[in-house]
Amino acid sequence: MIWLSWRQFRTQALVGVGALAVLAAYLLHLGLRIRDSRAGYLARCQPQGDCAQAMAQFVGEYQNTLLILAGLLGLVPGILGMFWGAPLVARELEAGTHRLVWNQSVSRRRWLATRLLFVALAAAAVAGLASLLLTWAASPVDTAADDRFSTVVFGARNITPIGYALFAVTLGTVLGLVVRRTLPAMALTVLAFTVVQFGMPNLIRPHLMPPATVTRPMTADAINQVRGLGSITGAAVVRGVTVPDAWVTYTSELRTSDGRALDAGRFDDCLMSPPKTGATGTFGDTARCLGDLDLHVDLAYQPEHRYWPFQWLESAIYLGLSVLLGGFGLWRIRRRVT
Repeated sequence: MIWLSWRQFRTQALVGVGALAVLAAYLLHLGLRIRDSRAGYLARCQPQGDCAQAMAQFVGEYQNTLLILAGLLGLVPGILGMFWGAPLVARELEAGTHRLVWNQSVSRRRWLATRLLFVALAAAAVAGLASLLLTWAASPVDTAADDRFSTVVFGARNITPIGYALFAVTLGTVLGLVVRRTLPAMALTVLAFTVVQFGMPNLIRPHLMPPATVTRPMTADAINQVRGLGSITGAAVVRGVTVPDAWVTYTSELRTSDGRALDAGRFDDCLMSPPKTGATGTFGDTARCLGDLDLHVDLAYQPEHRYWPFQWLESAIYLGLSVLLGGFGLWRIRRRVT
């Protein structure tokens, strides 16, 4: 069965190896260039003893490139599920060639389990090596930027792409087994995988561990450091409040000293027509107006030291989903597929 699986899968495997080799060459070159650039920035700033601005420039030089690479790597598991997983059984059922195999000494379950395990491990190897290379290349920038919990970066580093690849291939295989048509199975695989990948960082990941909480006073200086004010709903909110060495998962509305939400009308007054004081900063008079109201926000966050527990927990979730899907596929091929 292993030899047969290799014979049927070798074209896809060789394409994957070729693509991985090209990616490896580029990431090795990029990683060395990043390290040379970092050394140059440090050599210029260390005599003055203040490297914060230099490191910010260093991050800005490579951040967009690395975000694009992380986004592309985020597509790899879905592509593997679409082109490796979905046709794995659907193509056999569509062509009717499964009957020949099932009339041999190999049972249906053994046939499916061997093929699925072979392809899933190959996908995990491709995604894992790509993630390892990108993690190595980007590590100087990741250390300086301190944003390893951001959605795109988290999903493209270390071990989580392995879990994504295992899940995507298993999902595609099971959908092909259920749908029994290759093209619909490929389309459904991409759709279902996209939905899961959207839900995980937005609905599940923030709650994998109980968050820590803190109250942050919203002085004029603090307001000038946020990314934005207000929302399309008109609520009195601030966007982009940070906690050092942490991932902020929740920011409350602006609250008054007695804990009540700031009145939307009062917020709008400060936002649209604040008293003219000549205050400077990002939000100027608006920040001064809001700062005089003795406001605060309640924050929930995940400390940076929880990064690896989150990596392991999320990977375990995807592995568990893969096992459940695989078990369903083994049940269905025995009971429902003829």
